[in-house]
Amino acid sequence: MSVSASPAPLLGDRLCENGFECVKILRATNDAHGGVIVDLKEAMDSEVFATLLRSSLLHWKKQGKDGVWIKLPIELVNLVETAVKEGFWYHHAEPNYLMLVYWIPKTGCTIPPNASHCVGVGAIVLNDKKEVLVVQEKRGGFHGIGVWKIPTGVVDAGEEIFEAAIREVKEETGIDTEFVEVLAFRHTHNSFFGKSDLSFVCMLRPLSSDIKKQDLEIEAAQWMPFEEFADQPFNQMHEPFKYMIELCLAKMENVYDGFSPRPVSSYFVEELNCLYLNSHDLDKTS
Repeated sequence: MSVSASPAPLLGDRLCENGFECVKILRATNDAHGGVIVDLKEAMDSEVFATLLRSSLLHWKKQGKDGVWIKLPIELVNLVETAVKEGFWYHHAEPNYLMLVYWIPKTGCTIPPNASHCVGVGAIVLNDKKEVLVVQEKRGGFHGIGVWKIPTGVVDAGEEIFEAAIREVKEETGIDTEFVEVLAFRHTHNSFFGKSDLSFVCMLRPLSSDIKKQDLEIEAAQWMPFEEFADQPFNQMHEPFKYMIELCLAKMENVYDGFSPRPVSSYFVEELNCLYLNSHDLDKTS
């Protein structure tokens, strides 16, 4: 559920009732789901903020509003305690702001939870010699166990899956690549701070061959014969890696088609985004 602001006009910072009494309220914009968003910018005393917040909540309740979002920049951290004492709770945080939220109606709260998933990619890069691009990491769960693994990483906000796979390979190994397709994805739970993970296994085609490994995270990088990579005991012991190897073999034998990105337009957003689909089979039916 989106909480982005609609083009509704700003609510005034001074409300006059019955033409006589003027009450100051916080400036806000209407969201798309019957609530309001307060995007605070200017510093203020916590007691002044408390007074404005109480007046604003009464006003929004009379208007029949539902959720109230307050975006507090890190510079206004002094106002967090005040908002919490008025019934607000944490929704999510970014490096430069904290988002607090409040539910006005006495009915069940329908405010969407914070992001529940982290999205990652793993990049299988195979060259014409049937060698796979592999790395050993300086940190993390694979550090120090002698396993050669494919480049992996996290998809950044606003980044497409195929873009993340290309970027991660470039960052870790210096190899330029062309995205081929998503071979599979894995859904796991109770990962980083109790969140869930979506990990996409991608196949890429190398456009260069000279490795320039990243010094910060990568201990070593090389082109390894696929058979040698597949025969590592670690890969044989862990089922997800066994399936990944089987997918690679099927792909090399041209008996498996994954999902490739196709740019599509949407009624809800102006920018093009990608739909990942089996274009090979789809094009055959067209």
